[in-house]
Amino acid sequence: MRIAILGAMVEEIEPILTGLDPALKPDSPLDDIIASSKHINVQTIAANRYFTVKYKGHDVVVAYSKIGKVYAALSASVLIEHFKADVLLFSGVAGAINENLHIGDLVVATKLCQHDLDITAFGHPYGYVPEGKVYVESSEYLRQLAQNVAKEKGIKLHEGIIATGDQFIADPNRKEWIKKTFHADALEMEGAAVAVVCDAYDVPFFILRSISDAADMDASFDFDEFLKSSSKVSADFIISMLDKIIQ
Repeated sequence: MRIAILGAMVEEIEPILTGLDPALKPDSPLDDIIASSKHINVQTIAANRYFTVKYKGHDVVVAYSKIGKVYAALSASVLIEHFKADVLLFSGVAGAINENLHIGDLVVATKLCQHDLDITAFGHPYGYVPEGKVYVESSEYLRQLAQNVAKEKGIKLHEGIIATGDQFIADPNRKEWIKKTFHADALEMEGAAVAVVCDAYDVPFFILRSISDAADMDASFDFDEFLKSSSKVSADFIISMLDKIIQ
């Protein structure tokens, strides 16, 4: 089995790579990982780097797409077309629009939509294009696997609808509109693009997000520090998911 793991930013895949290669030092930056690992093969395809490592007898391909739907769709397509991924796992951060979600909470997408896709002028609902669909559902099997991992780790794992768009949404009115229109729980910038690609190729996928900002955040919040700590938690969870998939 060949498993793909995708993040949007380099910080999100560094702890995944060090977790897959025990010879690497924790907290190693990507350049050090590339220079020092004897087990990670690096390929550049379509202006992006892909990192392949043998893990417990299986090929695992790790990449960071860069931010946004276009880059995410491109990377997901390469992982499926070129690397022949059988399963795709995505890990990153998201903003909460459900008041029950708080900074640091882990959220798994039950389904995803594109909040910035709008051809309502032609009589279609928001998020829809002809021959497409508003929501793309993630793998129920992988979600159940994730709940088993969370139970073993003693972590509460939330589930909900994630809305994706090529915008960082800071306007409270826009957030409320997305929440009401799509019944969404969280916002980010890549997940639905990955979902559309995987759905088209019939590849099971799983989207994990750690909440980076919420209604209850305060001025002392440091996103860069959160990204670093959150990425470690997410990486640990994703690797545990990987172990469950291949056992």
